[in-house]
Amino acid sequence: MTTSRWPRARRVGRTIWEGLKSLQVVVLVFVLVRALVVEAFRIPSGSMEGTLLIGDFLLVNKLLYGAELPVVKRQLPPIRDPRHGDVVVFRWPEDPRKHFVKRLVGLPGDTLEMRQGVLVRNGRAQQERYAQQLPELLDGTVVEFAWQRDHLLPTVDASHYVPSRDDWGPLVVAPRHFFVLGDNRDNSLDSRYWGFVPDSLIRGAPLLVYFSLRPDSAGRAGWTSRVRWDRLGALVE
Repeated sequence: MTTSRWPRARRVGRTIWEGLKSLQVVVLVFVLVRALVVEAFRIPSGSMEGTLLIGDFLLVNKLLYGAELPVVKRQLPPIRDPRHGDVVVFRWPEDPRKHFVKRLVGLPGDTLEMRQGVLVRNGRAQQERYAQQLPELLDGTVVEFAWQRDHLLPTVDASHYVPSRDDWGPLVVAPRHFFVLGDNRDNSLDSRYWGFVPDSLIRGAPLLVYFSLRPDSAGRAGWTSRVRWDRLGALVE
């Protein structure tokens, strides 16, 4: 009776071992996909309101601009370079542990300015259907705008330069850097305040909203009643 148990025990052990090997493969595939192909991000603020909502969960394409290989820290070749109007996910230059989502409006070498809330790129006013602004809100300047003085056109007197949220520039985007703005222009912490985004901090481009949960400030509503069902699968443009 004792000897008959050994074959059974070996079969059970072999089954467990095969299961563990399969689990290792699944974990490895998951890690590679997350590192190189797509990654999930959650929208925590209303800076992209109108395009993305607080509580949206995004799948981000990391291959588009060239994903970084784990461990070796090498960059894969990009599918294409960033373009004007792309919505991008990037590490915040002020704290690279945090991820931001904004709209790319300036490429290296572009001359940018804003006049009464209208973005002007290389001398041409832009028609931005995605931008949201409330004209009745008062404009204002803050000390964070001071960084812009180092990137103004030579024709601008930096000593008399007083930029504001809706009126600034013209300034030139530095090499290998980008200028980003939130679509909710009146409520967005973006390049106007903290400067350009180095190309090395760009992580990818959002593909779609795979889940969306309406914030519940009261904390009483059930989660199913908070799901924005109409946003599931919405493409990010």
